[in-house]
Amino acid sequence: MKGLYIVTRYLPFILLITDLYMSFTSNENPVTCGMLANISSGFGMLLAVCSGRFFILRTYALWDRNRILLAAILGTFFLFLVVSVSITVDTTVSAAYTTSAIPGITGCYQSSTNDRIFIPFLLFSVLGLGLMILTLIRAIQSWRRNPSRLYVVLVNHNIFYYACAFLFSVMNIFTSLLLQDTYWTVLNGFQFLTLAIVAVRMHIHLWQTNQHLVRGSSSLVHIPLSDISFANVTA
Repeated sequence: MKGLYIVTRYLPFILLITDLYMSFTSNENPVTCGMLANISSGFGMLLAVCSGRFFILRTYALWDRNRILLAAILGTFFLFLVVSVSITVDTTVSAAYTTSAIPGITGCYQSSTNDRIFIPFLLFSVLGLGLMILTLIRAIQSWRRNPSRLYVVLVNHNIFYYACAFLFSVMNIFTSLLLQDTYWTVLNGFQFLTLAIVAVRMHIHLWQTNQHLVRGSSSLVHIPLSDISFANVTA
């Protein structure tokens, strides 16, 4: 979990630097632009995997470590990821690059995009909505049996993160279909950056809540966050 946390916390800075360099550094070489676009897309996908894994593991814990459910979630997640990577790579390879028409943006951007570029966002909006529904179902089933502060924080975090993922994905679907390629190219990394920052802040908050509960009662036994399960928690 520490390695996952470190990557999720610091990779957004590298992605932001890459996007700023690509947007504001004058560059008319399509090969260089394509390489930068591939790097940016790769970092974005890695961020999506890392930040998403936090909450997939939390959903797994909420469902009492149901391995069948975990296998189904991971299978769907990686299927959607493979399709998204394939479409993104195909779009990057076939795209034409030119100077942006937005005032002040002097770097390269994709002057044309594939009509299928909205599909990755559609897939992840479906995934986010499905996981949010799973969290809500489990919360309704177990709320009275698990009134602890840690449980409430975990459920609230999951719902908020999945709702953000769903809304950002829907926003990107509309921007990719309705806005000019110039503006979509500038905005498409915003979802990955924001969700990674949200995931890190929520992980810190959950850890602090857990530590506070441990220090606040001598009868509590410290349980690593990766081992959380609410199967036997009673009021």
